[in-house]
Amino acid sequence: MAAPILLENPLRQGLFSDRVPQPCSLVIYGASGDLTHRKLVPALFDLYEKHLLPSSFCLIGISRSKMSDAEFKAKLKDSLKKSEPQLSDSLWDSFSQNFHYLAGSYDDRNAYEALARRLDQVDRENGTAGNRIFYLSTPPNVFGDIVENLGLAGLNREDKGFSRVVIEKPFGHDLESAKALNVKVKETFKERQIYRIDHYLGKETVQSLLVMRFANSIFEPIWDRRYVDHVQITASEDLGVGTRAGYYDSSGVLRDMFQNHLFQVMCLIAMEPPVAFEANAIRDEKLKILKAIRPFNEDTVYQWAIRGQYGPGFLAGEKVPGYLQEEGVPAGSFAPTYAALKIFLDTWRWHGVPFLLRSGKRMPKRTTEVAIQFKEPPNLLFKNNLVNLAPNLLVVRIQPDEGITLKFETKVPGMSMEARTVNMDFRYGTAFAEGSSEAYERLLLDCMLGDATLFIRGDEVEAAWEALMPVISLWETTPPEHKFPNYEAGTWGPPDADNLLEKPWRKWRRL
Repeated sequence: MAAPILLENPLRQGLFSDRVPQPCSLVIYGASGDLTHRKLVPALFDLYEKHLLPSSFCLIGISRSKMSDAEFKAKLKDSLKKSEPQLSDSLWDSFSQNFHYLAGSYDDRNAYEALARRLDQVDRENGTAGNRIFYLSTPPNVFGDIVENLGLAGLNREDKGFSRVVIEKPFGHDLESAKALNVKVKETFKERQIYRIDHYLGKETVQSLLVMRFANSIFEPIWDRRYVDHVQITASEDLGVGTRAGYYDSSGVLRDMFQNHLFQVMCLIAMEPPVAFEANAIRDEKLKILKAIRPFNEDTVYQWAIRGQYGPGFLAGEKVPGYLQEEGVPAGSFAPTYAALKIFLDTWRWHGVPFLLRSGKRMPKRTTEVAIQFKEPPNLLFKNNLVNLAPNLLVVRIQPDEGITLKFETKVPGMSMEARTVNMDFRYGTAFAEGSSEAYERLLLDCMLGDATLFIRGDEVEAAWEALMPVISLWETTPPEHKFPNYEAGTWGPPDADNLLEKPWRKWRRL
């Protein structure tokens, strides 16, 4: 009989004792896939090293590939060594002693009965107390089948402990499919048991948006239409589609980045203060923002939405192919690899303030940031001094080089009245001795703790799809106004995106 993982941890008696979860089993569907090896197991290992895994913990991997427990653990160890090259055999053995594997197809009911028996055995032998988390790291088209079969096997019940299901994105392909999937999942699990994951919400700087806004009284008086000129949210990638051409060509950048990541970041910037720092209070306020998005129609799509597709170009001095030259991309595809949207929120706080969201592949660098540009100050005081005053700017860098920068004007030393923009700069890497946790590390821990704050509720998913569907529908049924490709790899997107800025003092940031 395998011994439970017992972690002698001084933190249990100290500040972080409330962050150590109850004993539980984690079942990963799609355990032979890339996400498990590249993200989930390294995140679990980091939690283990920080003594934040439960005192009794078991991992069961499930996929269609046939292998033994030993083979499964050997594959995970090889993958983990890529991020932990100093991993010792003894540390790995201690970490993985309660790792198991079951082979089975996602529609095979016998496999779910076998899983139920194995989990009961684990509860008896390892003390996992009937607490189970089912993580769906699988193609989206089998989400519904897995959930239904978990219910038929009784694995959704909470007779002895908790039962939770974690569903990876994309949650639906459009509004209709998202609603259908919500219905199917809720037939088996209650909403409080469902954890729809968006890894962006696990990023340290995204969480810091809440603290920056609501733990600092200096921002609240100016955080509205009276002082903010516009908000830019950028998520740029320097990579192309790589091996994901099949998925990406049917999805495009709006489904891949806007419906989830960018809309969620926008909600944290725009939402009202919640009544409490708890899951439903925060998600209630995010939902209000999604419902406040001014609806797109055919006319406004042409005015407020720009699409693009990268062609051949140069990145870091090397020639790279265009989207249509990537392996697996259909000839003549007009799937967008770039999009920029101008969004208006019909709320009292933000009426008339444009939120400019953009994301694209094969751009000059990989970066995600939020830039809040304040209105230009009246220049009356300095009008005779030939001083050019730049608007103040608050920049939150989500990745990489996480931090916050405030740009403001100061006088240049000397006899003349000359102003210059300077930065007040905070960087996570230099301000704190401890590095930022990986997104999946935080999200896995929160799920074990039953904290759904950083997960997405079903009505949020549907509201995001509803706001975006007019753009998706028009783009999928209408060829682009300008022939694709319309921007070179290594540039900041199609020139038409500048039309969204409207005012001469608004410029897309060159990051």
